Amino acid sequence: MSGSVVLLHLAGAVALMLFATRLVKTGVERAYGDVLRHKLRATMRNPFMAVLAGCGLAIALQSSTAVTLLVGSFAGAGIVSGMSGQLAVRGAEIGSALVVKLLTFDLSLLVPICLVAGTVMFMATERRDWRQFGRILVGIGLLVLSLEMIGQASEPLRQSTLMPVIVDYFSGDPVTAYLLAALVTWLFHSSIAAVLLMVTLAGRGFIPPELGIVLVLGVNLGSSIIAPLLTRNAEPGVRVVPIGNLLMRGMGSLAMLILFLWLKPPVAFLGATVPDQIVNAHILFNILILVAGLPLAGLVYRASEKIVALGTKPTPADALDVVELSALNDSALDVPSQALANATREVVRVCETVEIMLKRIIELYESADADKIKALAALDDRVDRKHAAIKLYLAKVTKNPLSEDEALRCQELIGACVKLEQVGDIIVRNMLVHVRKKLERGLEFTPEGWRELSAFHASVLANARLAFNVLVSRDPETARQLVLEKDRLRDREKETSASHFVRLRDGTAKSVETSSIHLDTIRDLKQINSLLASMAYPVLEERGLLTGSRLKAG
Repeated sequence: MSGSVVLLHLAGAVALMLFATRLVKTGVERAYGDVLRHKLRATMRNPFMAVLAGCGLAIALQSSTAVTLLVGSFAGAGIVSGMSGQLAVRGAEIGSALVVKLLTFDLSLLVPICLVAGTVMFMATERRDWRQFGRILVGIGLLVLSLEMIGQASEPLRQSTLMPVIVDYFSGDPVTAYLLAALVTWLFHSSIAAVLLMVTLAGRGFIPPELGIVLVLGVNLGSSIIAPLLTRNAEPGVRVVPIGNLLMRGMGSLAMLILFLWLKPPVAFLGATVPDQIVNAHILFNILILVAGLPLAGLVYRASEKIVALGTKPTPADALDVVELSALNDSALDVPSQALANATREVVRVCETVEIMLKRIIELYESADADKIKALAALDDRVDRKHAAIKLYLAKVTKNPLSEDEALRCQELIGACVKLEQVGDIIVRNMLVHVRKKLERGLEFTPEGWRELSAFHASVLANARLAFNVLVSRDPETARQLVLEKDRLRDREKETSASHFVRLRDGTAKSVETSSIHLDTIRDLKQINSLLASMAYPVLEERGLLTGSRLKAG
């Protein structure tokens, strides 16, 4: 087999591994993302629990970078402290390393099991949570399969005369090997994928143990660079945690490389085989960084703040980003197609604001203060202003002759805008009242009640995103799924109410105290979901998929 064919097979196997890792991450985020985020917020007040939460979330998402970005956004919003965020990221790195360890075991039997079970679950039901769990299983199956493919694809390299020369070169030039591993990890955007590739090649005898340790340190450098680059244009508060991770993990890997090359310690204690030594070195490195990070968390956090401040330019009061731009260009009114496109852009902006409101309101149920309540109410004022402007703009559009499709689109945008304004009103006039009541009386939900509310809210938020997609794409399949989710949410409301009344019957004190808030919140969320789901009706009606206001069987 020629060298180019071998490299092509190897590249295909690596591509499958990256795709499978992304598939699992996407499935977990879509199915359990909001619940996991809530759990992370709830446990990060305790340093020890912050480490465990970060570790668990990295295992679930199969990405320490995703956890770093998530924790950075929490820190930027003031939901968690910067030091707790640093510790959560330390735990995430360990969780990521443990995923690698798990995937090095013989899991070949999982390939057919996960592929069959995942495909059946994804195709046999319309339930989002089951479909996403099927996506996760397929991703796991493909991930294990890709590791086998990498091993098979690299087998012909055993007879290569060039491979020993390359290995000898990098063994003699550890700094280049270190930087190359960092570059590969950055390109992969995944330390898990990078270490798994090295472990597989080491299992075929291509990587000696000393070179493997150097490459692992390079992987940790590359992984620590990803989040700071992805957040380089974010708010200063969001960038502090990624920069802190770069200081601890990136600088730690460099310091460890210098010590390793200077002391040349034996690596046999890390495992009996080279793959074990590489994986265990990866885990050990991140444990050492965690141990060092506990006493240094405050210092690293302050240093991170200063570094971020150095790269932040002061914003003048008349800067462009404080101006609220509008897509409603009056010069386009004579061209209805352009005017409708402008209105669509503006309605999408309202969708974004409503999504932010919907996400923040559940956070206020857990932790609220006067400033956060005021900020959320200000968002509703923005929705009201844009709603009025869009209605006036579309009224001007109708003064010109419109085609039938343009007239229908105009009515669709007006209807969507009205519904979005109603959603904002429910959040501020109803749910924000519940938040104030809970805050003033010092009430707390039961753990079971809060889980139910969080899960119900997560479903509504997911449906909101579907509705916003339907508004832009007008995809009938997505519209149909949205209406089906409305029916499922109705069933979930009955189950949640029944569980709540069981707790009331049992005399659970917290359930009695928060009963009206719990039930009213469920009702408000259901009303929001109904308004958003109705945004799918024009698309379905246009394609003859509605009977009255109900879906046709199909």
